[in-house]
Amino acid sequence: MRVIASALLLCGAMAAHAAPRSYPLTLLNGSRLLVEASVNGRGTQALLDSAAEATLLNAAFAERLQLKGTERVTGQGSGARTFAGELLHGVELQAFDVTLRDQTVAIADLSDIGHRLLGRPLDMILGREIFDAARLQIDIDGGRVTVLPADAAALGTRLGLVTEHGVETIPARVEGRQVRATFDLGNGGEVLIGSRLAQQLHVLSDGRAVTTRPGGGLGGEVVRQIVTLHSLDLAGRSFHDVQAAIDAKSNASDLNVGVSILHNFLITSDFSRHAVWLQWRPPTDEPSRDADLTK
Repeated sequence: MRVIASALLLCGAMAAHAAPRSYPLTLLNGSRLLVEASVNGRGTQALLDSAAEATLLNAAFAERLQLKGTERVTGQGSGARTFAGELLHGVELQAFDVTLRDQTVAIADLSDIGHRLLGRPLDMILGREIFDAARLQIDIDGGRVTVLPADAAALGTRLGLVTEHGVETIPARVEGRQVRATFDLGNGGEVLIGSRLAQQLHVLSDGRAVTTRPGGGLGGEVVRQIVTLHSLDLAGRSFHDVQAAIDAKSNASDLNVGVSILHNFLITSDFSRHAVWLQWRPPTDEPSRDADLTK
C-alpha cells in the first residue's frame, strides 16, 4: 500500500534489543499483515506496510489519544483520488520492542480502507520507519516477526534496494524483462504492473484475456484491468500464470509485489543497509490466499 505525503520527516529512531525475539504477525483475510504497535504508549493493532512512506493514524484513533495535527498535507495512495491529512510531530512509536522517538506521522481518515480491506476498523498503518530502524525477519506463513541484531547473518538471496518515488524497490524480471518492483508488504492483492510497462509488454493487446476487478487503498476504490503474466522471476524463483492488475497512476512503479508473492519466502529486511534477503520456502497445503484481492 503506497502512501505519499510531503514534508514527512523520519528521525529519532532508537532500537533496544539483545537476543533475537519473535513477535506475532496476524494474517487477516489471507493477505493483510497486522502487528501489535503503540502510539505514545497506547497499544493497538496496525497494518504493516513497507511501502508506506510514513506511519498513518486514523483520525478517530488520534482523537481518542487527544492528538491533533499541525500542518495540512495532501497524500497520494493507491486509490482513485488524493486524500487529505495532517502532520503530527514529536510522536513516540513502538513495535516489536523497537522504540522510535520524536517521529512525524500523518493523521488521515482510514475508515474506508478499514471497511473495504479488513472488514473492521483500522487505527494505524505502520510504515517504513520500523523497516528503517531494525533488521527484521518476517515469516508471513509462520506468523512471526523477529528483530535481528544488525550484524546477524541473513538467509537467502540478497536483493539490493533502490528508492523510487519514496518507496523501496527490488530487482525482478517480468516475461523476460528486467524491472524494479516495489517491495510492498501492504499490498494484499494482485501483483501490480504499471501501465507503461504493460504497454511495452503488449499485455493488453496480444490476445490474452482481460477482466476487471475493484481494488485501491487510500484514496478510495478503483477498478483495474486484470491480466495474466506468463512469468515473473524473483530471487531466483519463477512464478507462472501470475494475475496482475494494471496500475494506471502516472507515478506507478513498473511492478509491485506484495503478500501474494512474498509469502513464498522467509524475508529479512534491512532498509538501513539497502537490502532485503528472500529465502525460498517450499509450498504448503495452506488455504488459498485469494480471499481478498483488493489493494
